[in-house]
Amino acid sequence: MSAGQAAEEEADAAAASPALPRVLSALFYGMCSFLTVLVNKALLSAYSFPSPMFLGIGQMVATILILYVSKLNKIVDFPDFDKSIPVKLFPLPLIYVGNHLSGLSSTSKLSLPMFTVLRKFTIPLTLLLEIIILGKRYPLNIIVSVFAIILGAFIAAGSDLSFNLEGYIFVLLNDIFTAANGVYTKQKIDPKELGKYGVLFYNACFMVIPTVIISFSTGDFQRATHFQHWTDFLFVFQFILSCLLGFLLMYSTVLCSHYNSALTTTVVGAVKNISIAYIGMLIGGDYIFSMLNFVGLNICMAGGLRYSFLTLRGNSKPAQHGDEENALPVSKR
Repeated sequence: MSAGQAAEEEADAAAASPALPRVLSALFYGMCSFLTVLVNKALLSAYSFPSPMFLGIGQMVATILILYVSKLNKIVDFPDFDKSIPVKLFPLPLIYVGNHLSGLSSTSKLSLPMFTVLRKFTIPLTLLLEIIILGKRYPLNIIVSVFAIILGAFIAAGSDLSFNLEGYIFVLLNDIFTAANGVYTKQKIDPKELGKYGVLFYNACFMVIPTVIISFSTGDFQRATHFQHWTDFLFVFQFILSCLLGFLLMYSTVLCSHYNSALTTTVVGAVKNISIAYIGMLIGGDYIFSMLNFVGLNICMAGGLRYSFLTLRGNSKPAQHGDEENALPVSKR
């Protein structure tokens, strides 16, 4: 089957899906993403927790335990392990850990509003990967909305008075990993294969041990275990909450990608940043106001809301052959 045929079948399946699950899965993902960023920001910045990698390990362990216990109690179902599973999953485990660690590292090194702005670059990367990997096409009005978001991000980031090169590198790496994770997850959650629970479970299983080894070898694990706030009930509560939210975020991402496109999942993540950006201005304590930055933020949000409106109107599915004159061209080689 060609990539174009696969994209058309996927579009037909999406169109056949009831609207309510699509909207609810998007809202669930947005809420989980919003809460996860806030809790991680509190741990890594307010408490100055020294180990984003250790926090990532906690989230992986929570995912493994929750899904394994759920499988034992027949709440969820996914295939037992066999030698074909690593082949079916590749390259998702590597993308998964890269997305996890770069996201946690960038959260601790940037102000909350600038973090949310630079995360917008995930959107055109996802669009590009859907075209290349899934063979999709999108109408011109969707493309314009996406590039409005990017224009705003450039304007806002260009006036960042708290420039942090390491933070920028981490967040742009996070954008690349997030885009790849969304597109490959959409490709691999076929119920005939691993299904959404199998993808989540085996991703975490394959990457938790290598991550622990890296954490030990870099001294990251030791810094985490000697952290002074382990006796602080509020810190421990937020750490456990972050681990649980990490699982919910991964699950909601897969669920939203299942009912919608990977691009829609990415844009939902950008739109929920409206709340994060403005809350960060008021209570984050690390936002330096500049008019150019503020204008850029608002352009970003306008583009995201425009995309959301077009999606709800049903224009975000890949363009059909009759719409090719309005669609982003894809070269056929």
